[in-house]
Amino acid sequence: MSENQPTPPSANLERRLATILSADVAGYSRLMAEDEEQTLRVFRGHAEVFRSLVAMHKGRIFNTAGDAILAEFASAVEAVRCATEIQAALHTRNDQIAESRRVQFRIGVNLGDVMVHGDDLMGDGVNVAARLQAAAEPGGVSISGSVYDQIRNKLSLSFRSLGEQTYKNIPQPVRTFSIAEVEGHGALPTPKPAHGGGARPATWVVAAVLLIALAGGAYWGYVQFQHPRGGGQVARATPPAAAAAPAAAPAAGAGDIDGVYAGEVCYGPGSKDQARCFRGQAKIENGHIEGRHTGSSGNSVIYSGEVKPTGEVRIELHTENGEGARLTTADLTGSIRDGVLEAKGAFRNGRTAEINWQRR
Repeated sequence: MSENQPTPPSANLERRLATILSADVAGYSRLMAEDEEQTLRVFRGHAEVFRSLVAMHKGRIFNTAGDAILAEFASAVEAVRCATEIQAALHTRNDQIAESRRVQFRIGVNLGDVMVHGDDLMGDGVNVAARLQAAAEPGGVSISGSVYDQIRNKLSLSFRSLGEQTYKNIPQPVRTFSIAEVEGHGALPTPKPAHGGGARPATWVVAAVLLIALAGGAYWGYVQFQHPRGGGQVARATPPAAAAAPAAAPAAGAGDIDGVYAGEVCYGPGSKDQARCFRGQAKIENGHIEGRHTGSSGNSVIYSGEVKPTGEVRIELHTENGEGARLTTADLTGSIRDGVLEAKGAFRNGRTAEINWQRR
């Protein structure tokens, strides 16, 4: 390659094959809204169990945001062993808590190619794990076909095949399995069969083609079945003329915006400080934003706020010292469009703050 030719962007990227375990707490926003202190206390105890089991199985936690935890393993077998042991251990802890207050993790495991960014990992290998996690039941574990192929003859587990699933923003269908039973620990929660009305998102299937005779002619009707999260829904058959009518355009920013967002947080120059940027992230679930991380100074940066269905965003960013005392607060507003969150605002002393994040 000539010295005058630019270096291909991929030349500077480190890639590797890794097994990614993605976990979050089901209904975390509701639990926090009902009792923040108890939820945080239980979550911290669960998280310690989580961390110790990841380390025991030679894994590495490479990212956290609010209630979300991402871990990397060199072995698919160790990753799944870790996932099932986490759920068994947390089941025992949750038995001591009222059912409505239980802090239950959903876990997804995927084997795929990832990109290395410092200590963080990115790419489809991570994104698929996050989608599998969202498809799991509270207290359950979902795995991709690539993981299943590695572990099916090596672990004493029972599986339920969910077929090829289509996940938001994942270009290819993903073979998906749910771990139904662990030897020595019993059954794990699994998604209900499609006819039970509780299946997770499935691929579109042409269920039937109806030939209906009409006076003076005939027409074809199509019936399609879709199984969104939370319940099955059957679309009614429509004549070709009606089916061909264009769908109403969705509102700007409408759609599935839940997920983990990460990127730069930049502060403008202050009276005694220079402008600076650092990496931050938060999780969006059911219209709520939550995130927390500890900076190099030892102070914590906390994000909280709301997202409207139109994509409008309101975020409060504040910092706390090690004793939990609030130091500074900034109010930001912005929007989410096409997986990009942008928000601007200022601290109470006038120093500007800006967030530019992308959905992982």
